[in-house]
Amino acid sequence: MKKIIDLRSDTVTRPSEGMRKAMYEAEVGDDVFKEDPTLNKLQEYAADLLGKESALYVPSGVMGNQICLNVHTNPGDEVICEADAHIFQYESGSPAALSGIQLYPVKAERGILNPELVEPLIRPTSAYYMPKSKVLEVENTHNRAGGTIYKLAEIEKLQTLAKNNNLKFHLDGARLWNASVASGIKVSEYVKYFDSVSVCLSKGLGAPVGSIIAGTKEFINETFRVRKAWGGGMRQAGILAAAGLYALQNNFERLADDHEKAKIFAKHLVNTGKFELINKEVETNIIIFKPLLKNIEESLAICKENGVVFSVGQIGTLRAVTHMDVSFDDIDEVCKIIDEIF
Repeated sequence: MKKIIDLRSDTVTRPSEGMRKAMYEAEVGDDVFKEDPTLNKLQEYAADLLGKESALYVPSGVMGNQICLNVHTNPGDEVICEADAHIFQYESGSPAALSGIQLYPVKAERGILNPELVEPLIRPTSAYYMPKSKVLEVENTHNRAGGTIYKLAEIEKLQTLAKNNNLKFHLDGARLWNASVASGIKVSEYVKYFDSVSVCLSKGLGAPVGSIIAGTKEFINETFRVRKAWGGGMRQAGILAAAGLYALQNNFERLADDHEKAKIFAKHLVNTGKFELINKEVETNIIIFKPLLKNIEESLAICKENGVVFSVGQIGTLRAVTHMDVSFDDIDEVCKIIDEIF
């Protein structure tokens, strides 16, 4: 059977032998009673790593983001975000469906918000006929913009704006690990500016399931209640938590390899002269590109026939995401396949 090199996402990885062993050997208890020792250990480890008082394990990044937004808001409130933010584009309308809140999206270059863009969107508190601005949300790295990274100075300015306008500041840090490794900035240094954060264990780090949300003890106590209400209360979840703990302890720094693979592939695409690179500077592990001679559907089909699969990015583009289950040799092979096809 022909090998398929899967570049659709960094969520397609399989647990390594070491991770499977950790899962098999995990000590477990009932997490609804907060009695799973492995899950408790993961949450304590993650809280310390992120520099927050407390943390909570949730089944998915979508649940993580949506629980945080729910706790920060009341029905009828509004969340300001970037127009290509994951919470706006890829979370199935959950803010409205689950919390009765609406999003106020604004388009930003490279997905990076700044105070000049955000400030005009903040509703005047005297305008009773408007929704209340309650949360400012940013995404780091920004998925749809091609894995772009916020600079700390940009985050600090946004935090000041949020504080001055009594807004909660939430970070969708699904790939914050990538931002940290690429920039050399500790995740805790990024996170300290935010009231809440959601980070994924199943993107890049190789865990099969799960995300972490973090904040103050009071905030996490409330998120625990909402997680239960939304069906996220788990029993012997230490088996999954063991994978997340292994991922944090073993697969964090190696993300630098994924970034290098992405740069190699992006450079090759440009050198062929047959593709347009949408994210001109590849900062982490995501490449958004556009074939110049074939349409997207044809490109996806013929690439798959020849052993490599991509996903669709923004309309009219392809997306490649490098990860731990794709080696440097695999990237070389993908480059050869691309040359043969295009």
